[in-house]
Amino acid sequence: MKKILAPSILAADFANLQRDVEMVNKSAADWFHIDIMDGVFVPNISFGMPVLQAINKHATKFIDVHLMIVNPDQYFKTFAELGANMLTVHYEASTHLHRSIQSIKANGMKAGVALNPHTNVQLLKDTIKDIDMVCLMSVNPGFGGQHFIENTYDKIRELKGIITAQNAKTLIEIDGGVTNKNATQLIEAGADVLVAGSYVFKANNPIQTITDLKQMMNI
Repeated sequence: MKKILAPSILAADFANLQRDVEMVNKSAADWFHIDIMDGVFVPNISFGMPVLQAINKHATKFIDVHLMIVNPDQYFKTFAELGANMLTVHYEASTHLHRSIQSIKANGMKAGVALNPHTNVQLLKDTIKDIDMVCLMSVNPGFGGQHFIENTYDKIRELKGIITAQNAKTLIEIDGGVTNKNATQLIEAGADVLVAGSYVFKANNPIQTITDLKQMMNI
């Protein structure tokens, strides 16, 4: 399967958001990754619904929305209407995970589940066949530009084992600290989707940086 690169709009220039969205449109990137934070589940606040709506007006690629919020279920219909193609909720914020997954799908989106660095992948054994994508946080959620947590490689391999054992089709996404220093290793460990934020948007030539990352990923 072709590996997927999803630049994280959290690292874009908010004063030039349309420009940065159009840059991703023109690039070799596959998805847009958009973080929604509420200042409660994580100690930061990011985009709200109007910004996602504005991004969707210009985005021409798959929109991967990552909810870092409490009580995510109340917003599923809204995010579907705003154009989310994949909606990811945190395991740690979902009291009834299976019901949340089914509700996301009922609203016409693919369902993702994110795990914080301290959360064991074995907790998803009972739901893995229903999950379209697991997002492994390779930094603590809430802020961009953090250092990659090395234990992530072991988590990828363990999660891949669960997916394979159950003959599931679940994708593995890695979010946080992705650069040219670890992209190849992450793919070799079993990752399917890499989220890159600061590494892309702070680069002198973001389009070339995306192209280089994509070449490294499709080994």
